[in-house]
Amino acid sequence: MESVVTIILESGRTAIDIALYTLLPIMVVMLALMKLLEEKGLLAWIANHLSPFVKVIGLPGLGLFAMLKLLFVSFSAPMATFVVMAKNGTSLRHIAATLAMVFTMSQANVIFPMVAVGLDLPVILISSLIGGLSAAAFTYYLLAKKADWEAENIVDDGTEPSVEENRRSAVQILSEGGHEGLKLAINAIPMLILAICFVTVLRTSGAIAGIGFLVGPLLELVDLPAIAVLPIVTKFIAGGTAFMGVTVDLMNQGQLTVVDLNRMAGFVVNPLDIVGVAVILMAAEKLRYVAKVALLGCLFGIFVRGVIHLAWF
Repeated sequence: MESVVTIILESGRTAIDIALYTLLPIMVVMLALMKLLEEKGLLAWIANHLSPFVKVIGLPGLGLFAMLKLLFVSFSAPMATFVVMAKNGTSLRHIAATLAMVFTMSQANVIFPMVAVGLDLPVILISSLIGGLSAAAFTYYLLAKKADWEAENIVDDGTEPSVEENRRSAVQILSEGGHEGLKLAINAIPMLILAICFVTVLRTSGAIAGIGFLVGPLLELVDLPAIAVLPIVTKFIAGGTAFMGVTVDLMNQGQLTVVDLNRMAGFVVNPLDIVGVAVILMAAEKLRYVAKVALLGCLFGIFVRGVIHLAWF
């Protein structure tokens, strides 16, 4: 019993350290800045002006807006955009392509905290764009084209619904964004504690060693150590935040290097996990209708991203 209590306390200390000294300051600053840019209409302006270029690969204008929110706010930020797409008559093919892109690309709430421990920001952003656009095009032109969705062929005009003029000051907007970042960091603590505790139990019980023995040859093919199975398994079970906590802990112990992190990132820094998929699909019923096609499309995009990271690092 004493060993169990020790594991819980150590997991708590590690999770608090990651949340307060890595996640909190970065999320507060990034959310404050992105809230200001969103409220002032800059993100919408960028999306609307770039939408003609992305429509050729199957993305509507709102799909580009979802991309920007994912990359610079958090994995759940595109949910509001999906709600709008579901209500304004956007075709199911376009929704499927956008969903595949979102499942493929990296989320800001994992990217920016992990930059502090060595994640290569330019490479992760470039691979996100290439992989996300590849997933969208693959889904729109190949997978979704075969589905019987042609009856719903209304496409949105690439603009967000008009909103009332925002009269709040920049300081108020920054403060609101900072509070959202604070909430994200604090809300991540329970998941971080549970994930680190769960992984520690698996490791001490020998379960991870068994999994590592089975998948070790696959990891060796991409030049990753057997210990990498820990964060990878954690990511697909508990989500990106849990992956971040376990990875940072292993890096602090010297069991994973910066190169290992960046080689893994192309395959695992994305919302494609049990938590991420469940949360995003709650946004609208149409998302659940196209989920199977979108998931198949995102696997292609993730493969493209993974190859980019392996080739780069």
